[in-house]
Amino acid sequence: MKIAIIGSGVSGLVAAHVLHGLHDVTLLEANDYAGGHTHTQRVETERGAYDVDTGFIVHNDRNYPHFTRLIDQLGVATQPSPMSFGVSDTIGDFEYNGASPNGLYAKRSHLVSPSFQRMVADLIRFNREARELLETSASAWDPSLREYLRARRYSDAFVQKLIVPQAAAVWSADPGQLWSFPARFLVEFFDNHGMLGFRDRPQWRTVTGGSARYVEAIVARLGSERVRLATPVQRIERRPDHVAVTPRGGDAERYDHVVVAVHSDQALRMLADPSERERELLGAFPYQRNEVVLHTDRGMLPRRRRAWASWNYHLGERASDRPTVTYHMNRLQSFAADREFCVTLNRSDEIRREHVIARFEYDHPVYTSAGQAAQQRWHELEGDGRTSYCGAYWGWGFHEDGVVSALRACERLGGRL
Repeated sequence: MKIAIIGSGVSGLVAAHVLHGLHDVTLLEANDYAGGHTHTQRVETERGAYDVDTGFIVHNDRNYPHFTRLIDQLGVATQPSPMSFGVSDTIGDFEYNGASPNGLYAKRSHLVSPSFQRMVADLIRFNREARELLETSASAWDPSLREYLRARRYSDAFVQKLIVPQAAAVWSADPGQLWSFPARFLVEFFDNHGMLGFRDRPQWRTVTGGSARYVEAIVARLGSERVRLATPVQRIERRPDHVAVTPRGGDAERYDHVVVAVHSDQALRMLADPSERERELLGAFPYQRNEVVLHTDRGMLPRRRRAWASWNYHLGERASDRPTVTYHMNRLQSFAADREFCVTLNRSDEIRREHVIARFEYDHPVYTSAGQAAQQRWHELEGDGRTSYCGAYWGWGFHEDGVVSALRACERLGGRL
């Protein structure tokens, strides 16, 4: 068959990889680069060059089995990445790094702070009680995160300075919207990723030389003639014997099948004739845009060096509708550099301009009860009107979910990893 794959994020790349050789595949990408959220930047300095990831950064040996199999198959090297999470305010009055006692009590007065000690105690209690929620039937109790934390009487310090920042950082989500976030969805993710305990955690890894290395390997196998960059799709029209795909500014192109591997809201806008079911399911996932800055301003890291973590969440003086996080790339990618490479979300105006290397915008799905319900019905769209849909939004929103979704969409077309 002649198949169009729209979008070259991880789902589109995997779909093209497994279908190439079986079908006549064309990959259409709106951006001028392949990879989507896999976006590595080459930074030249006086002492050498560094390939810094600004979107997808890490995976692990436990929760990314399909992605791990993919990069092994591609012959792409990986390396260990130390994962840690910390929280700090803008003046250094409150900060911690949860990776060690020295980091946890980076501010020594926390040793005698009742609210901080209560926060730590509540974390231990949450890790225990959260598992009990998983043992409770959703029909019996399926609370939002707000309902769950209130019902269990967790302290304000634990809620505002630990669990909400952690969840907001994981999903790049609006902290305020997390109140309506399904508690069970969060707990399932934490349990699956070994975050409900302090032992037997997965080993996190990064792609050696930047995550774009796996993208380059797939594109090289497809061949440049199969990958059309800067080709945004404006319209998808399903007809009885084919699918007409119209790129912006171009003529309609005829395909036997189309795999739509873009965000669900983008997919819905492309459809010339969406069914009611497509409107319902694809429309169940709202998206939030996040500003991303690659920079070397160490002022975005906590004041105390022992509080520096791989992921550093910022507590603002006023409520924000977007997460504010700084990823310390020297730690995550093991850079031996004479400066601190950082990637910061949603604090663009506070970063000193002379330290800014590049700016980007990435959209992330916002998870709700409606979206969680839609995920259970993905099969209702499979193959409908010569169209398949895949994307990380069908899972927890991460690279492994994108791979699994692509493999699921391509299975009926004969594609396997």
